[in-house]
Amino acid sequence: MAYDGMVMRAAAHELQQLVGGRISRIYQPHPHDLVLAIRTQSGNHRLLLSANPSYPRLHLTTEEFVNPSEPPMFCMLLRKHCEGGTIEAISQVDTERILHIDVKARNELGDLKLKRIIAEIMGRHSNVILVDPESGLILDSVQHVSHAISQYRQVLPGRPYVAPPDQGKANPLHVTQQQFYQAIDWNAGKLDRQLVDLYSGISPLLAKEILHRAGVPTREHLWRAFHELLSRIEANQYEPTIVHAADKSVFSITPLTHLGDGEVQRFSSISACLQSYYQEKAMRDVVKQKVHDVIRIVTGEIAKNKKKLEKLNQTVAEAQEAERFRLYGELLAANLHLIKRGDSQCTVVNWYAEGEPLVTIPLDPLKTPAENMQAYYKRYTKAKNSVRMGEQQMAAAREEISYLEGILVQLADASLQEAEEIREELAEQGYVRSNKRQAGKKKKQEQPELAVYHSSDGIPILVGRNNKQNDYLTNKLAAPSDTWLHTKDIPGSHVVVRSRDVPETTLREAAMLAAYYSKARQGSQVPVDYTLVKYVKKPSGAKPGFCIYENQRTLYVTPDEALVKRLKANKPAADSQANS
Repeated sequence: MAYDGMVMRAAAHELQQLVGGRISRIYQPHPHDLVLAIRTQSGNHRLLLSANPSYPRLHLTTEEFVNPSEPPMFCMLLRKHCEGGTIEAISQVDTERILHIDVKARNELGDLKLKRIIAEIMGRHSNVILVDPESGLILDSVQHVSHAISQYRQVLPGRPYVAPPDQGKANPLHVTQQQFYQAIDWNAGKLDRQLVDLYSGISPLLAKEILHRAGVPTREHLWRAFHELLSRIEANQYEPTIVHAADKSVFSITPLTHLGDGEVQRFSSISACLQSYYQEKAMRDVVKQKVHDVIRIVTGEIAKNKKKLEKLNQTVAEAQEAERFRLYGELLAANLHLIKRGDSQCTVVNWYAEGEPLVTIPLDPLKTPAENMQAYYKRYTKAKNSVRMGEQQMAAAREEISYLEGILVQLADASLQEAEEIREELAEQGYVRSNKRQAGKKKKQEQPELAVYHSSDGIPILVGRNNKQNDYLTNKLAAPSDTWLHTKDIPGSHVVVRSRDVPETTLREAAMLAAYYSKARQGSQVPVDYTLVKYVKKPSGAKPGFCIYENQRTLYVTPDEALVKRLKANKPAADSQANS
């Protein structure tokens, strides 16, 4: 579901607890995201204002963000005008996706001045704008909108603030029964589409829910469903919900009965609902933007190696004729007395073949018989070497493809820190340029932070999320008697169970983690090898994350995202016993 006007109304109602609070700090962790740390009588809160084109949103958050070493210009401007200020009011514009946050703070002269932060949560046109209400001028914004982009409104410092264009829709909270009857065209059909077009703040998903609750779509039934839902919204009675249907997940401020038997998550607040829905998606989007160039380079290297494999296969196939050249050389050596210079071919008996058939051997008439014989021996030696070299190069190309495909798997789930570790690794391997700032400093070797899960038996399971973590986990941290797991012949994470005697349940859960954090995440019955760490070795000179192992057994498991989340939330066995 889109972040519609009714979701904004629920968020605005929840944010009233911030009125009177003091903005203690302002951060801009990403180009489109702002975080306001606010201290109120009830405690400390963090308000996220995101103009992310893919995932725009506004809500309270408990999420941890990594801030840049130098704050962007807009962040510094907000700090200048709003940091230390008191929130005077938070209000939604009608039922639009626009929120005004009025902040009173002292200027350089010590005078109290009012500034307004305007959050426009409108898809790819989303923006966060700082306005001086006294003059009506824009001080700055997250995204600048020039005349070339929009002729209706320009969002630039020094320009008057102009609200987004009115769509001519009515406020659904103020509509009467008679107005509703007159507005709906019963002969036109598509009643849910009409609700979206007629009333502001109502998304297609909410309109479908109203139509479903109406049952038989008569005027009375549709009005009753519409009025009942909007009355609850007007009274600020919300039931934040996420429904996980077969092909997608959606969120809403009310139960979505028209989606049938999907898995339902209920939340105590709209902010908790929005954070749960957006957090992972938005992080994936941020990481993808950060490593877009890396993904492009790695994908290009994979394509280059696959093309190289095709050419090497062709070369090796052609070189398979080496044995024929050797045969011609030996037959010529035995029959030199029958050949004269100037002959273009000779026919001799092939006594190496059953039945001793006749073989016609092409000759170069400009060469002597001995030179023709030597030419075939040279072609044999060259072809034999081509096969050997080609097979070595093919093995190296396959190894590099496997390594690079593993990098793509790791990037798909990487946090910002893990993505940076992957970039450093690729720079060391010569695939990307190293960060000049980082290269200028001798960074202290930090211990990689591994993902820690706990099985149903309370046993810790460690997962490496990139090659740096994999090498550290397998070659340094794990004890020889720990159990090591990895998907069979499939790029993926190293997984270690910190125990020698592993219960069957723990072993299967660890195998499932290995399958989930691999290229086979969407597969079923994924083969996962397991053995003791002492049987795992890293060959000298091997690429990061590569290892060989022996004495393994194989389990077949199907990745399960719900189980991964449960294992992440599990407590260690010691904690469980202490709490019991």
